[in-house]
Amino acid sequence: MVFAHLAKAGVEPAGLSSDEVFLRRAYLDTIGTLPMAQEAAAFLASADPSRRASLIDQLLQRSEFAVYWAMKWSDLLRIKAEFPINLWPTAAQEYYSWLSESLERNKPYDQFARELLTSSGSNFRVGPVNFYRAVQNREPQSLAQAVALTFMGVRTEKWPASRRADMAVFFSQVGYKPTGEWKEEIVFFDRGKSLPTVDAVFPDGTRTRLQAGRDPRQDFADWLFGPRNPYFARNIVNRVWAWLYGRGIIDEPDDIRPDNPPLYPDLLAFLEAELISANYDLKHIFRLILNSSTYQLSSIPRSSKPEAAQNCASYPVRRLDAEVLVDALNQITGTSEQYSSSVPEPYTIMPSGERAIALPDGSISSPFLELFGRSPRDTGMESERNNHPTASQRLLLLNSSQIERRIEQGPVLQEIFRKPDPRAMLTGLYLTIFSRYPTEDEMRTAAAYQHSSGLDRRNAAIDVAWALINSTEFLYRH
Repeated sequence: MVFAHLAKAGVEPAGLSSDEVFLRRAYLDTIGTLPMAQEAAAFLASADPSRRASLIDQLLQRSEFAVYWAMKWSDLLRIKAEFPINLWPTAAQEYYSWLSESLERNKPYDQFARELLTSSGSNFRVGPVNFYRAVQNREPQSLAQAVALTFMGVRTEKWPASRRADMAVFFSQVGYKPTGEWKEEIVFFDRGKSLPTVDAVFPDGTRTRLQAGRDPRQDFADWLFGPRNPYFARNIVNRVWAWLYGRGIIDEPDDIRPDNPPLYPDLLAFLEAELISANYDLKHIFRLILNSSTYQLSSIPRSSKPEAAQNCASYPVRRLDAEVLVDALNQITGTSEQYSSSVPEPYTIMPSGERAIALPDGSISSPFLELFGRSPRDTGMESERNNHPTASQRLLLLNSSQIERRIEQGPVLQEIFRKPDPRAMLTGLYLTIFSRYPTEDEMRTAAAYQHSSGLDRRNAAIDVAWALINSTEFLYRH
């Protein structure tokens, strides 16, 4: 579908990516993790013609898949103990546990969404009820706004006031009450709250009559998951495309509206139909996109036409997320980052060795994550995450004692630096940092640098490792 559109527009797509590029891209986009040196070597040595498809299947089954996508969903669901969300640590932990378990089980997406929309119970014991607590305002219109953004990809502030009020009716009986336990709260269907009207209107204009004694959230969920619903499946397949490809078929992915049409309507409709026919199995959509030639294109364009970049003619280059980047630095050096929270319970300091993509609460952070644009999780909007490079980021990577210590003292790099053969040492650095073998030109450049600098082999290798870490090849998805 993409290539047919490009042909009509006279835009030549890029060639397919190399195995080296695809390997690194698939790992980062699917599980947020670099391949280990031995994993890269094994894949690059494989002569299996279906090795790419086999790798995708393996990555979708790895435990890191659920961990990485729990991080992405935690941004969307605003899992954060501190201000301004104020879930509090115990509730944030329960919310995250439910989320990660749902992803680990590959829970059908409609069931996943229904639990978030309709659950009742203690915020300390029923994770999904925290969806209605992770908002800055508990008025029905604010709850409806959060629902529309998350499950419809719609910003209701652009709607007429009457339409916003119509949707808010379905959330007008969400109640909250405290318990005897500090900060515990029950979210429930409050029959004591009167409905503004019994003749309710869904966002697509369909009318319904609400029944006394029935939670109107159930009516909204039944409408939302209906096979003819114009928002639900379309929103999530568009988000998955954006998460994997850098921009949505409708972009921005949380700004779906009539005057923001899809780039490829037929592709969006195809993915939407595939999700429904697969009983809302999101991994099916991941597998389709990851195996497509469009996803596997090189990031080096063949066309200089300005519309090429916006029409999927090549894979878009974009910087690693803050959590993925710090985890990559820790992996290639064998070091760890310290994460902490100002909320003193259940702990202030995370255990050593915790991965950034596995942090269960947006309040648990580090100076590195804050500097590199981690999402604050205040609104659930995609634009909260900032992956644009800054001068401060460049200075830290180029000139900080923190990076210097990781390189000079990290056990993974130390083992490579001890290799007696210079070629084996450089090969180890490239496989570990770039997930590929060095070229002969790179071998000669490294040897020439050591000779001209007058450094011993270990200190020259430290400089090479530092240069590789500061390269766009390491810092970006490509």
